[in-house]
Amino acid sequence: MKKRVSIKDIAKQLNISITTVSFVINGKAREKNISESLTKKVLDLVAELNYQPNALATSLRTGKTKIIGFLVDDISEPFFAGIARRIDEIASSLGYKILFSSTRNDTEKAIELLQIFKDRHVDGYIMALPEGLEEEVKKLIQTDAPVVLFDRYVQDVKTDYVIIDNKNSTFEATEHLINNGYKNIGFVTIDTVQQQMVDRLSGYETAVEKHKLPAIVKKISYVNSAESIKEMVKFFKKEKQLDAVIFAANYICLDGLRTFRKEGIQIHKDLAVVSFDDFEILEFCEPPVTAIAQPLEAIAENIMKILLNKLKKAGRNIENAQVSLPTVLNVRASSSKK
Repeated sequence: MKKRVSIKDIAKQLNISITTVSFVINGKAREKNISESLTKKVLDLVAELNYQPNALATSLRTGKTKIIGFLVDDISEPFFAGIARRIDEIASSLGYKILFSSTRNDTEKAIELLQIFKDRHVDGYIMALPEGLEEEVKKLIQTDAPVVLFDRYVQDVKTDYVIIDNKNSTFEATEHLINNGYKNIGFVTIDTVQQQMVDRLSGYETAVEKHKLPAIVKKISYVNSAESIKEMVKFFKKEKQLDAVIFAANYICLDGLRTFRKEGIQIHKDLAVVSFDDFEILEFCEPPVTAIAQPLEAIAENIMKILLNKLKKAGRNIENAQVSLPTVLNVRASSSKK
């Protein structure tokens, strides 16, 4: 087995000190007044010998693992996948690795994953906070671990977060439907206390109340897609007066579209449709579906900006950053005038 190249080997071959090699490898050559010619010799030999730093030794020396934990409900969902991709790009460019994990809405699994992150001594945590994990996250924050929440927040969990303006987003989407002549607008969401879903419902209710229209809400006790569709079938059969519907998340919209196919409901002809979260399939529906688009890149970039700032200023008491970003209503034929 080929022996792993060490800093000591490089120093010996160039007849210089181990400290000098370390400074060059860690980007401190200029700061330590090491000449450009010597820096080039070290870097050329590092490349020639394919030197790879020992991650464990580096983390013991610096107290940093250059690993970030990323925890969401389901990383395969388009919203989470889009954010994860951009976060990975930014992290990789700065020498960080990301541990991506999905809780599958299982609190016990979420706690286990959080413990794995702790055992790996990750430098920071990025989370779409799962229900039931609030106390665990509070304990984590008390240890001064950098934690950035996104998508949702809990009012009594004091930490950094990046969210979107959920309430105003659904308010504007509801008004869009009202302005296009729709008067019986349903709102399909899940039965939860997650703040982002509460805010989305609130935006819808505020809009219909403003226009003195009925609030027709279906809260699904979400277990899986099949059960969700069963509940929607009953809802649409019961509420025959509906002329429009807003789905409160992309996975709820997908179940709604499956329900339409099952029940022979035609988009726009029978019901105008708006989805919270835009995703590719909506453009290929017939007709294409109007959707509230979240700014995925801006969310990811703000998350990383806040987290990296926390990591840079570790140990210092800095104020929590709380960012709320606007959305865009991508208007398509599914919500055109009656």
